[in-house]
Amino acid sequence: MGRVDKGVKCSVSGCENPAERSISGSKASMASDLQVNTSDKRVYLCRPHYKEWKKATKEDRENERARWG
Repeated sequence: MGRVDKGVKCSVSGCENPAERSISGSKASMASDLQVNTSDKRVYLCRPHYKEWKKATKEDRENERARWG
């Protein structure tokens, strides 16, 4: 049972929603629009902030995958 299942809150400043996903701190820093403490190893995001992160980093993530493929 992970921290998300236990009910950890979203790591974005000012957000009190329960987290739905966790990503690494380095991946979270790819999106400059989210105000997240990236010094943490894991960052927890609620559903709306996770969607915002996905949209903001879509091109970067595609380029990263292309490098491995």
